[in-house]
Amino acid sequence: MTAFDAAAFRTAMSRFATGVVAVTAPGPVGMVVSSFTSVSLDPPLVLFCAGNESATWPRIRDSGQFCANVLAAGQESIARQFSGPGDRYRGIGYLPGPHGSPLLNDVHACVDCEIVAEYPGGDHTIVVGRVRHLDIGRDTVPLVFHRSRFHDGRVLSPTC
Repeated sequence: MTAFDAAAFRTAMSRFATGVVAVTAPGPVGMVVSSFTSVSLDPPLVLFCAGNESATWPRIRDSGQFCANVLAAGQESIARQFSGPGDRYRGIGYLPGPHGSPLLNDVHACVDCEIVAEYPGGDHTIVVGRVRHLDIGRDTVPLVFHRSRFHDGRVLSPTC
């Protein structure tokens, strides 16, 4: 192993395929993350990582809750819109979830949570949520992020 810089670290991490999640909260506010995973079955816990420089994260934190909307293949435009400036909900269909966080239309799955813990994680905050409601969505294929590009979750070729 040799020394590495931030660019090399980012390149190495891009080799790990991840799902793409739009984290939403009442307001409505939202942001896109690729760091989302289950933590525990009992109690049911999940986590995502929010950038410390994010202007959206404090608004989600203040709400005390979030919904992780797992995007489906074909929803790349939602991922791009939720990661950029402007009205992130413009043209995006959603319904209020049982606790007020937006549930986006036609997603692969959604997991509605109460924020129960935060931990420092370098330039990110690790956010843990207790699952209160979930919807397994439609029988779709997930949107995947791999090598800094979006892909249909069915096939990742070695040239991706």
